[in-house]
Amino acid sequence: MTQSHRLPNAGRLTPARTARFTFDGQSFTGLAGDTLASALLANGVHLVGRSFKYHRPRGVLSAGAEEPNALVTIERDAARKTPNVRATVQEIYDGLKSSSQNRWPSLAFDVGAVNDIASPLFSAGFYYKTFMWPKAAWKSFYEPSIRSAAGLGVAPDQPDPDHYSSRFAHCEVLVLGGGAAGLAAALAAAESGVRVILADEQAEFGGALRFEAGARIDGEDGWAWAQAAAARLAAMDNVRILPRTTAFGYYAQNMVGLVERVTDHLASPGGEQPRERLWQVRAKRVILATGAIERHMVFADNDRPGVMLASAARTYLNHYGVAVGRNVGVYTANDSAYAAAVDLRKAGVNIAAIVDLRDSPSGPIVDEARAIGIEINPGRAVVKAGGKLRVSSMTVQPKNGGAQRNIPVDAILVSAGWTPSVHLFSQSRGKVAFDDATKRFLPGLYAQDCVSVGACNGADDLAATVAEGLKAGEKAAKEAGGTVSRSLGPKVDSGEAWTGGMLGSGPGAGADDTAKAFVDFQNDVTAKDIRQAVREGMRSIEHVKRFTTNGMATDQGKTSNMHGLAIAAETLGNSIPEVGLTTFRAPYTPVTFGAIVNHARGPLFDPTRKTAIHPWAEAQGAVFEDVGQWKRAWYFPRAGEDMHAAVNRECVTVRSTAGLFDASTLGKIEVVGPDAAKFMELLYTNPWEKLESGRCRYGIMLREDGFIYDDGVVGRLAPDRFHVTTTTGGAARVMNMMEDYLQTEFPHLNVWLTSISEQWAVIAVQGPNSRKIIEPLVEGIDLSDAAMPHMSVREGKICGVPIRLFRMSFTGDRGFEVNVPADYGQAVWEALWEEGQKHGACAYGTEAMHVLRAEKGYIIVGQDTDGTVTPNDAGLDWAVGKRKTDFVGIRGMKRPDLVAPGRRQLVGLKTKDPKTVLEEGAQIVEDPKQAIPMKMIGHVTSSYWSENCDRSIALALVAGGRDRMGETLYVPMADRTIEVEVTGMVFFDEKGERLNG
Repeated sequence: MTQSHRLPNAGRLTPARTARFTFDGQSFTGLAGDTLASALLANGVHLVGRSFKYHRPRGVLSAGAEEPNALVTIERDAARKTPNVRATVQEIYDGLKSSSQNRWPSLAFDVGAVNDIASPLFSAGFYYKTFMWPKAAWKSFYEPSIRSAAGLGVAPDQPDPDHYSSRFAHCEVLVLGGGAAGLAAALAAAESGVRVILADEQAEFGGALRFEAGARIDGEDGWAWAQAAAARLAAMDNVRILPRTTAFGYYAQNMVGLVERVTDHLASPGGEQPRERLWQVRAKRVILATGAIERHMVFADNDRPGVMLASAARTYLNHYGVAVGRNVGVYTANDSAYAAAVDLRKAGVNIAAIVDLRDSPSGPIVDEARAIGIEINPGRAVVKAGGKLRVSSMTVQPKNGGAQRNIPVDAILVSAGWTPSVHLFSQSRGKVAFDDATKRFLPGLYAQDCVSVGACNGADDLAATVAEGLKAGEKAAKEAGGTVSRSLGPKVDSGEAWTGGMLGSGPGAGADDTAKAFVDFQNDVTAKDIRQAVREGMRSIEHVKRFTTNGMATDQGKTSNMHGLAIAAETLGNSIPEVGLTTFRAPYTPVTFGAIVNHARGPLFDPTRKTAIHPWAEAQGAVFEDVGQWKRAWYFPRAGEDMHAAVNRECVTVRSTAGLFDASTLGKIEVVGPDAAKFMELLYTNPWEKLESGRCRYGIMLREDGFIYDDGVVGRLAPDRFHVTTTTGGAARVMNMMEDYLQTEFPHLNVWLTSISEQWAVIAVQGPNSRKIIEPLVEGIDLSDAAMPHMSVREGKICGVPIRLFRMSFTGDRGFEVNVPADYGQAVWEALWEEGQKHGACAYGTEAMHVLRAEKGYIIVGQDTDGTVTPNDAGLDWAVGKRKTDFVGIRGMKRPDLVAPGRRQLVGLKTKDPKTVLEEGAQIVEDPKQAIPMKMIGHVTSSYWSENCDRSIALALVAGGRDRMGETLYVPMADRTIEVEVTGMVFFDEKGERLNG
């Protein structure tokens, strides 16, 4: 197909640089620099998609990121298939393959259009009413139907083969928006010498200068000035310019998220280049130059293909050289649409008529339109668009009623004014203010170090826009430490106020209940739907939004929000500010999962953490398990051993002689300062003030509700220094909790917290011969029972390197935990291993560790507790200071329901058949013959085979468990019921004699 709508003497693209592409299987030719939208329009293609709910024909509405209609699927190959790409943003390249969405069997004939006929059944809020009955239909019919209909495009079903990258950057001045205001601000800031980053979502800088034909800056064409300014900035060492980059989120402390599209516009992207790059920029000052978005007019059938924003038609003409029609009508409520009509007429396109809602439009651009013979109809409204797959006419009527006139057209350009893009300003927690004179929201109270300039700040002409940009750039640079030299800014000469006349959204389609006058194109929300929501009790615009889904599509209401507000306010009889404003949330435009995840995929999806001793364990053939992000040695099989045989051997060896265990993953925190003991008293249930230096204590940390949060052994190294250990999984959350309380509840305490989990490698040497193994290697520490009793900590050296040596045990045997700097972890392990071999020691993994601790009834927080267990429930009352009057959780722990009889308590279980091992998580009942559903009185938390006990052992939470000692309970399984006896939690060495054995 020829480019029948490409005008030979218009636009900025080079005719000799062509590119072939396809749309729905049909081949077309475009020019390098075209977007898919401009290339399709150049080929006379206006029908590009179907709407979500009614499957109505839809065409291109805009020329930018606000596009709600022209969403397509781009497919490079079977694995590179991206749905819901805005055709107005996607640049064409040779070989581009695109297709329309949400239609079957074809775009021109879509069976789903039957929904348009049945639209009375799908009025606003129908889903809240319809899917409630009958209840059984939800799973069988409603949910499957909704899931199959959800979305517009089809999600890819193959892994994404592309790669994505991430960058962090810092600058003094970050300018968001590369139009006239943004370029002026960036130039002013950059000349002061400070670091500047300039980002814009378009492929080229210039913003609205793309379509404004009459702009002159410093004596040259406005677009040419913009390109020269961008080139000048790019040549500066202190400036980074980022085209094709969208600022999608504005966060605390001037952190802004940007996504750069790196290769989506290339026919053959290089293998080393990422597809997209996520930028996380921290700036001292942010300048928002995000422009404004033109609004459409609301009237019956205003969604026909060929109905387009006036600024978009002007962009396609002046930048891409494309006429959006041959006989064009214009419907407007402000001056900027006149400029589009004038430009099209000068390019040879017939303007059938301008219909202006205002009674007496005036001004230079209106006079120019009259002078070149364009018919102007003031005080009138377009009440209906004719046509189906493309607009064919517009029906015009005096706005106060009267005779109608039908005007044949093949395109209708609309403009209801401009909405300042305050999205990022609002995301920064700034408060917008409503300007009643112009019926628009503008930046009001600022919450961060940013400033809005240009159209997003309400500037009405190019001169004011550039002046605001220059002033903001100089001020931001000066405040950031730059040296600003006074110089004259560029001279601006523009004959039009291209953002002028912002008069709001007009009367829409009136109160005609039969008209489909669309407010939100993508979600098929009409003016009637907004009014219905108000009639059904919605008063807040947030409620109206959710009831109608207005503004909830991928464009996030960029063209529809103000219309929704105006119609709701009109229906309520209130002003627009009284109705409220919907919340602007990140992202500004959709962001791909690839950009967000970037490197964190495959093996990097969740960072893998390995201890310093991991290479040794790997070389010894250890089998590893994932514990959080850590790789931990699970067991060490020898030739011919399965897991059970290996674990049994390890458990017996530790009890009979000794074993070495890598405990480096334990969380470790240093609590230091004059008030360290006071802080510990408040965070833990135990008393700490009187704990001597060099001694250890088992500590329990509670949440405020009185339930166990974490536990671990704490060593006091000095009067003002504690070495706190936490569970492996609790390291980060315990540190966060400590910091939270220190900063918010106990800021008067002189305490400093340092996470040292990565600093120390920990080697647990456990068993009767543990002291014999470490003794030859330790320097400066007396290891005798008298000098270093159980639950002691000493500092010295081992193998010539610093050591924090804890005498403690998680097995119930004599044991030590050797803490050495992580860099020396493997070397010290190998030295201990060599000594251990002289005594028959083994290396053991996490499974044997679990069995050994369960034999002694030692709990693991998170396994034997479930977030609803108190110290009393776990049999740990002895770890709660009896004389303590205050600590986190003390009041929660004393709530009546937490001390009531019958609570589930941790006890031991022995199966009547010692060979039977219970399943962890299995439920426990009193009477296995009771009717189903049975009353469950508890569940198994830990269960193992114990070679040392020659039987199975288990721990369980059982209602009133400690009062049931010796009682027989039952564990019902799918194929049998298992009898169990309730016992104490200690299954091995009940008197604890082996701790010093």
